[in-house]
Amino acid sequence: MRILLAGASGFLGTRLVDRLAADGHQITRLVRRPPRDPREQRWDPSAAQLDPAVVAGSDAVVNLAGAGVGDKRWNDDYRRVIRSSRVDTTGTLASTIAGLPAADRPRVLLNSSAVGWYGNTGDRAVEEDAPAGEGFLADVCRVWEAATRPAEDAGVRVVRLRIGLPLHRDGGMLKPQLLPMRLGISGPLGGGRQWWPWISMADWLGATLFLLDRDDVAGPVNVVGPAPATNAEFTRELARQLHRPAIMPIPSLALKVALGGFAQEALTSARVLPGVLTQAGFAYHHPDLPSALHAALTD
Repeated sequence: MRILLAGASGFLGTRLVDRLAADGHQITRLVRRPPRDPREQRWDPSAAQLDPAVVAGSDAVVNLAGAGVGDKRWNDDYRRVIRSSRVDTTGTLASTIAGLPAADRPRVLLNSSAVGWYGNTGDRAVEEDAPAGEGFLADVCRVWEAATRPAEDAGVRVVRLRIGLPLHRDGGMLKPQLLPMRLGISGPLGGGRQWWPWISMADWLGATLFLLDRDDVAGPVNVVGPAPATNAEFTRELARQLHRPAIMPIPSLALKVALGGFAQEALTSARVLPGVLTQAGFAYHHPDLPSALHAALTD
């Protein structure tokens, strides 16, 4: 399969490139800098610039581009970066796809989104038919997903990947927890009652490849594990596997001082279930948190 990939240098993108290459797919990476080899093509999504010839003839487009939500302290400027880095890339890809002759369009656009769509669900479990919630990330997800509309209207299968918390020791939400946990100075965030919709890296990769091939699946898909855990449960299991205590809860006020606006999102409860993946018959390698964390710490 010929796959055009945006966001190839990120935490998820680098691992997806390796997996796709190992499976024999031909990958072209979209980059904002001058290309370094023939497998890279330059674009400028902030200016909506993408040569249609770069997209034409691709079997699939995968868009994982977007500034990390936990990479910097949130302020108004970084909120704008978070939003534009997602909406501009998605809109540029979708509009370019729509402008191609039908014979040259990819069969599918897999476009990243996030479980932030649902906002704070408390203890209520939600699947893909739940409406958008409230809050900054929910608002971002709403316009992010809407930006795929030109490709969908042109008849291309569009899958909106509402990604949870992929687990790997080298990045994502797990990496910054490891050092304090190993030092014995970690514990639940806030009250620890908020639900965390995790997924193992192997299952994130597997679900992405699964969705590339499933022509009968379109629309939003929750890319999460089948058994979400509360933050307190997650913290206890991580401590158990690292053979460390987890007895120092991190107060909400301390999070707000350290993280600014992102603290509210870190304390948000999202009890998200993978309704579409389950119905489609996706088989998880790590269906429970202990196995997923073990893989994250050892693979």
